[in-house]
Parts: sequence; structure tokens; C-alpha cells
Amino acid sequence: MARLSLPSRQVVPVDAEKPRRRFWSGDNPLFWLAPAIVFLALYSIFPLIFNLVTSLHEFSNSRREWVFLGTRNWVELLTDDPRFLNALGVTLQYVVIALVVQMLLGLLIALLLDAKPWGSGLMQTLIILPMVTAPAVAGLMFRLLQHSEFGVLSYLSYSLGLLDKTEPLLGGSGRFALVAVLLVDIWQWTPFFVLIILAGLKGVPVEVLEAAEVDGATWFQRLTRIKIPLLFGVITVAVLFRLVDLFKVFDYIAIMTAGGPALRSESVSYYSFVNTFGQIKWGYGATIGVVIMAMGWLSAWIYQKVFRLKW
Repeated sequence: MARLSLPSRQVVPVDAEKPRRRFWSGDNPLFWLAPAIVFLALYSIFPLIFNLVTSLHEFSNSRREWVFLGTRNWVELLTDDPRFLNALGVTLQYVVIALVVQMLLGLLIALLLDAKPWGSGLMQTLIILPMVTAPAVAGLMFRLLQHSEFGVLSYLSYSLGLLDKTEPLLGGSGRFALVAVLLVDIWQWTPFFVLIILAGLKGVPVEVLEAAEVDGATWFQRLTRIKIPLLFGVITVAVLFRLVDLFKVFDYIAIMTAGGPALRSESVSYYSFVNTFGQIKWGYGATIGVVIMAMGWLSAWIYQKVFRLKW
């Protein structure tokens, strides 16, 4: 009986199976990621390292050179600078109030637009206008609107008995200075929440809402038990973006109040600006800048852990 001879299996070298790709090859992912990596290194990593190094030094005007101080700037900032603590308190107060008001107003306006009243399409278009306005322009505009003598908002507040000329929004003892700055921030960035939440509402299944309505669920029950739970992921992401951005508030304060009166509206970012460019304390200003970055990163990290955000 003839034997069946099976063909011998050829051993293919590993290098032959997966040829080594060159860096300039079109299918090499590093080639396409290289511009983004270089951009990140130049505009994110390098400035961070430079600020960290600068925070350990201070520029001497008399000697025209950098002087190494070690951790002296950090110790002074965290233990012996009441103005920084005041700016930190103002910033935290600003972040909490702006975030809560913008989120609630954004949810309310988005629900109204989702009901599709007459002219809702035009309103969705016009609501984008505040977001495309430059913050400096918005701050100047509200500075004129809140002027104690001829401002429209001041006139309305006087007419309604909410304020008087001895204690206006801008001026006086500065009692309402932070409110004046918050008004422009709320006006400009509430549309951000409106658009994000409205896009989430468009994705809510209509069948679920109709089934709940047939079962006798009221409008409030459909809102709290169906819409808001389904919008939870959208809202948390929108809040995260605004949370990080609010810690850096600078434009409105620089244009409208310059941190006053009596430091009642001075944020951490503006205090860093005063030290860096007003008092020529570049090392101390860099230290405050690193603290701002750490505050934003830490708050975002805690927020993600609390609400269990998954990307």
C-alpha cells in the first residue's frame, strides 16, 4: 500500500510575517500622532515644567537676574498671604454660584425649547450669540449696562427698589461687585448648558415618554424619573467642562472691577496677573499659576470619582 506523504510545513520567520514598519510609513500611527505630540509638548508640558522651575526662583530687579529661593514662594503663598486666601475664597464662591445657576437655567431653557414653542428654531439660533462674543467685549458691555449713573441694569434695579445709588452693582463698598461679574458670566455661558442639554433631550426615546404618559405619569414625574436620569451623563460632562474653565476666570474681572472694590471680586487668576505684571514678581506669579492648574485638575479628578464618569 502506498503511503500518503503530507507536504512539509514551512516555518516562516517572525520578521517575514510582520515586516518592520518605517517611521515615515503611511500605516505607522506614530507618524500621524507626531504633530499632536509635539504640539502637546510645546504648549502644555514645557510651560508646566517652566512654571514649576520658575516658582522656585524670583527675578531681582536690582541685580537683573534670577535668584534661587527654593520653596520660599510656596511657603509664603500657603501660610503667610491673606490676600491669596481672600482670592481663593472669592474664586470658590464664584465657581459654585456660576455653576449652579448656569446648570439650572440651562436645564429650564432647554426644556422650554424642547417643547417646541413658536419661534423655537429662531431662539436656538439666537441663543448662540452670547457664546461667540469675546469675553472682554462682554465684560465691557456689562460694565456700561451696570454703570451707576446711566446703566440700564442699574436703572431697572433702582426702579424695582433692589438697589440704590449709594450701593450700586459696580462701585460703592463693593458689596455687589461679585454679583455684577457673575451676571455677565451667566449671560454668556448659560447657552452652553442649553445646547448640551437640548442635544441630550433629542436623544431621549419618544416611546418611553409616551408609554409613561399612557400609564398616567405627570409631567414632573416624566421629568424627574425619565428625562433627568437619561440626561445625567450629558449634564455631568457639561458641568465638568465649565468647572475647570471657571477656575480660570480673569477677563470679566480685569475689565469690570480690577479685583475691587476692597478686593471683593479678586480671583486667583487676577491675583496672579497682579503679581506677575503689576509687581514684577514673576516667580510668585508662576507659583500662583501652578496652584490654579492644581485646583482645576484636583477638582476635575474628584468630580470624576464622585460621579463615576467613564470616557
